[in-house]
Amino acid sequence: MRAWSSARFSVALPAGHRFPIAKYQAVRDGVVARGLLPADAIHEPDRVERTALALVHTPEYVASIEDGTLPEPAVRRLGFPWGPGLRERSFRTVQGTVEAARDALATGAGINLAGGTHHAFAERGEGFCVFNDVAVATRVLQREGQLRRVAVVDLDVHQGNGTARLFEGDEDVHTFSMHGERNYPFHRERSRLDVELPDGTGDEAYLATLDRHLDEVLDDAAPELVFYLAGADPFAGDRFGRLALSVDGLRARDRRVLGACARRGVPVAVTLAGGYAERMEDIVAIHANTVEELRAAYG
Repeated sequence: MRAWSSARFSVALPAGHRFPIAKYQAVRDGVVARGLLPADAIHEPDRVERTALALVHTPEYVASIEDGTLPEPAVRRLGFPWGPGLRERSFRTVQGTVEAARDALATGAGINLAGGTHHAFAERGEGFCVFNDVAVATRVLQREGQLRRVAVVDLDVHQGNGTARLFEGDEDVHTFSMHGERNYPFHRERSRLDVELPDGTGDEAYLATLDRHLDEVLDDAAPELVFYLAGADPFAGDRFGRLALSVDGLRARDRRVLGACARRGVPVAVTLAGGYAERMEDIVAIHANTVEELRAAYG
């Protein structure tokens, strides 16, 4: 198994910015330190081709990220200041998910140690999401004739509103989002299945809810590939999550999702999505556990 990381390409953020951009390098280092993957099994993706982005995003929006002409209101909505680092990281992160999806189809499992940027729409980014990597990867593989039917299992604490909109009405892509009912985004789109959880939901209630829906989602979708957004932000110590899962509870969540896919013989491509815990070591532990559970499920 190998992974993809664009951690070398960071974004210059002002002091006190809410987004923990250092987590990507920390997760990469943590995966290696725990012996889950050797350093030479973690690869750096190339830039995604603009023709691939054009399968999902408008030419005007792609150009504004490429050349730095994003209007100030759009910059505020995105949550990141524009700069060359943002441009480079955004293009490479999307390609990381494309490569992880190709790995999944070839070997059963793939992982991007980033991605899951599910708040990006065709014509805009928001909520720290520039391009919608899962949507682009899906359209690239469909264009190449590699697959037709896809399921998106989005267990970030925030609804995957951009993903829901981009795949709305597409019978070949089954979108499932399980998220906090009182959290961002405050205007929701409609996934194929949305499950909303009250503030303070802990391990037992969360896992029971997942158990009620996961098999049905996978059975109804009959996917040739699953994209799993393994957000770390349902964690009790997350600054923005409002749920109350433990590190062990999140590991159990991963085990359920990945095990269900493996038992069906369905390839899975994992992206990390959000995670904003007060302590960096908690973010690293949660994401490293996801890598460990992926290895356990797919060998």
